[in-house]
Amino acid sequence: MFKKILIANRGEIACRILATTKRLGIPTVAVFSDADRDSRHVELADEAVFLGPPPAAESYLLIDKIVAACQETGADAVHPGFGFLSENAKFVKALDEAGIAFIGPPTEAIRIMGDKIESKKLADSAGVSTVPGHMGLIEDPEEAVKIAKEIGYPVMIKAAAGGGGKGMRVAADDEEAREGFRAARSEAKSSFADERVFIEKFIERPRHIEIQVLGDRHGTTLHLGERECSIQRRHQKVVEEAPSPFLDAETRAAMGAQAVALGQAVDYHSAGTVEFIVDVNKNFYFLEMNTRIQVEHPVTEMITGLDIVEWMIRIAAGEKLDFGQGDVALNGWAVESRVYAEDPARSFLPSVGRLVRYREPGTAEEGSDLQVRCDSGVDEGDEISIYYDPMIAKLVVHGPDRTAAIDGMSQALDAFHIRGVKHNLSFLTAIMANQQFRSGDISTNFVAEEFPDGYQPTEPAEAVKSRLLAAAVVLQTLRAAREAEIDGQLSAGQANGLGDWVALLNGEHHPLSIGRAGGAFSLEQDGKHMEIEAQWRPGDPLLRLVIDGQALVVQVERRGPAWRLSQGGAELEILVLARRTAELAARMPFKEPPDRSKFLLSPMPGLLVSLSVAEDQDVKAGEALAVVEAMKMENVLRAERDGVVAKIHAEVGGSLAVDQVILEFA
Repeated sequence: MFKKILIANRGEIACRILATTKRLGIPTVAVFSDADRDSRHVELADEAVFLGPPPAAESYLLIDKIVAACQETGADAVHPGFGFLSENAKFVKALDEAGIAFIGPPTEAIRIMGDKIESKKLADSAGVSTVPGHMGLIEDPEEAVKIAKEIGYPVMIKAAAGGGGKGMRVAADDEEAREGFRAARSEAKSSFADERVFIEKFIERPRHIEIQVLGDRHGTTLHLGERECSIQRRHQKVVEEAPSPFLDAETRAAMGAQAVALGQAVDYHSAGTVEFIVDVNKNFYFLEMNTRIQVEHPVTEMITGLDIVEWMIRIAAGEKLDFGQGDVALNGWAVESRVYAEDPARSFLPSVGRLVRYREPGTAEEGSDLQVRCDSGVDEGDEISIYYDPMIAKLVVHGPDRTAAIDGMSQALDAFHIRGVKHNLSFLTAIMANQQFRSGDISTNFVAEEFPDGYQPTEPAEAVKSRLLAAAVVLQTLRAAREAEIDGQLSAGQANGLGDWVALLNGEHHPLSIGRAGGAFSLEQDGKHMEIEAQWRPGDPLLRLVIDGQALVVQVERRGPAWRLSQGGAELEILVLARRTAELAARMPFKEPPDRSKFLLSPMPGLLVSLSVAEDQDVKAGEALAVVEAMKMENVLRAERDGVVAKIHAEVGGSLAVDQVILEFA
């Protein structure tokens, strides 16, 4: 076994690897940039080595510095995690030359599988089903159009060295092929320093299903079943589960056999993932092989009971797999939600800032048949910066079956409290409640089909609204009682917070009366009676309720005099007033928000890559105006209507804050 392992990564995956190395008793070394000096992974490791400034190209991607860090600390092995240098053959070669073990596959496997063109050629020769397409290099947009026509629209334009949804575009016609080629090549060059792209047939309504493989250095290669990864936005996975609700035993065995055959063809050892797209008739086609641990590996660990990171370490140390294919059993169901710092209501644009409040959901209660796991690399007070991926955490729930796992995930999401940055918790909760998702009839088009106009918190069902109105009155009651204990200035009728209240929601008045019934509250709302038990103290971000026997968790945020409450994907702002105060409030004038329609605003913090227009220029609706890059993704901003550019307020190459004015229309 290794004497010391350096983890050439950061954040959540570095902390995940540290959990296994600590259990195995192996000393560790962390590396960090200026932005990560006080990060959790640095704190958890036994030693830490500084690499450089925040940009990855000046720190985490510096091969020489990481090799030097190994030599300086005596680390005899490196685990790369995912991203960064995890699939960089030059990095592996440099480690080999320095006599340092790489906890991953051999150089040649990384090289071939990292090139989507070469990997498809190898897969085809190994008898693995592949998607029809053009595997040669494409020189310019017109050649891209010619090839796309030959294949037949729609097509997928992809970076040869791509991954993580970067450098990918779907084209349905000639103009989209031209624009997609330019955008994919630009993103590929920016993200991977490799602008090669290729084109393949886009399978409509596909599922994205992947097979986890393990191979040792002694000739054994096996698979650990599949993961369903079809819930995606912008080709980036959002929700994963294992097993897939779509596969039958026969298809699972066939896909597993092809994944193993590919691993053997490339002499693969370590953990790897063979990704397939699967059509509605269960025909499956090789997509790519990721020669590293995947973000979604926890769902496989939860249903198999295996620690994949541990086996990566043991295989790299020369150990044999001590189990065979027949020993791999899939038990129960696991669902993973990726919690991102992004704004779902603004096209999932990334959000940056400080985690002012951060509280992960606890593990399941004693006696529950659920397991709750949260893999993260942040603490309250940490900053989500512009330099790295916006993923905050991975929330994983395991249950005896799919329905139980989904219900458990909904409860865990309700109890996940984040403030200071925008996040996608309500979007994830909406997915868990979506009947199409719950039925298992999904595809990679799910987000586009279920949220065709983008995600916006929907009007909650009456039952949810009723619960949140009740929760607001309970909060007001508890707060009033607490204030009376402190200053004694409230009248006797208000001192305990009991009595008549009016909850204002979207201009509507909802009269409610609250009293005590033993240790619980008794509430009357629109002729309905509720018995409510509550656990909350002022300042606590979570209100735990039992309403007529149903347990739920409500997130609580104070917005001036109002309560902003979140539960089950619904977000409501409710103002609770005494009845006379509510009557007076109804007479207050409404202030209209300012009109900002004549400005083009940056929808995210980022870099202004280019401007396509000049002052006094006429523009048409849909015309590209500017390109803003954030977290290595380029976002094209377009005109919403015809107009004339009056003034440009930002410079190309400059940094932009969210809602910063880029240009102004006449």
